[in-house]
Amino acid sequence: MTDTSRSPGRIELARFLRSRRERLRPEDVGLASGPRRRTPGLRREELARLADVGVSWYTWLEQGRDIHVSEPLLERLAVALRLTPTERLHLFSLAHGRPAPQPVRAPESVSDALQRLLDAHPFPALVSTRRWDILAWNAPATVLYADLGLPASAPEARNGLWALFMNPDRRARMPSWEEAVRRAVAGFRLDAARAADRSGFDALVEQLQAASPEFARLWREHDVVETPSLVKLLILPEVGPIEFESVTLTYSEPDGREVRVSFYAPRPGPDLERARALFLPTASPGPGRP
Repeated sequence: MTDTSRSPGRIELARFLRSRRERLRPEDVGLASGPRRRTPGLRREELARLADVGVSWYTWLEQGRDIHVSEPLLERLAVALRLTPTERLHLFSLAHGRPAPQPVRAPESVSDALQRLLDAHPFPALVSTRRWDILAWNAPATVLYADLGLPASAPEARNGLWALFMNPDRRARMPSWEEAVRRAVAGFRLDAARAADRSGFDALVEQLQAASPEFARLWREHDVVETPSLVKLLILPEVGPIEFESVTLTYSEPDGREVRVSFYAPRPGPDLERARALFLPTASPGPGRP
């Protein structure tokens, strides 16, 4: 089979797999090196056994043939080849032409560099996981959402979706609460569908369905929506209404795990003046971690 009979993507996938396989030494994966190895790295049959895939199937894949490659098979290859998070993403992109599902392992904290970035923002900013668990925030965020500064008594205590439905203070500050939670539920459903392992999403959904009839009703509607930026109107007891522009960006920590960083900024005019009066006295760096 010549390169001209294969697609460029499959050729690149085949070359990438071979380079990663040849990089591994038998002793790296608990195999005896043996005296008769003529080629570097693992043999194809050794890698196939480690990944629990057929030798013929893997050989065809490394030859660049156009064969079906499922997500579970790619995950097993990524583990067997000991790919880094970036290499795993590259493997999925080559095989499927789209990004890989989000890794199962979620971060439990953020880097010092990211925390310093939050603290430098004069208005509320926070970091969350794909499941909307809040990992870190700055001092103005505790003014906007006072519950962030309280001790976490349960795993869901600092989850953005849970707080929308179960925190009366949040609800009281949102004049367009019904519209906001409808959009939130639709966005959460989209995130759950994109996760490599949605068990954590499903567990939270089950808890919320039992605790909130309003959430259960919206969840049954099966809406999906993508909202990387939006405008939020909040009523703050101290200064009155403030309309915020909110932008959420995806950030990769040094170990490859992804988090979401949300920045709030008041609209120009009276909103900005009220926000300055409320937040700037609190904007000095402070602890913003659970």
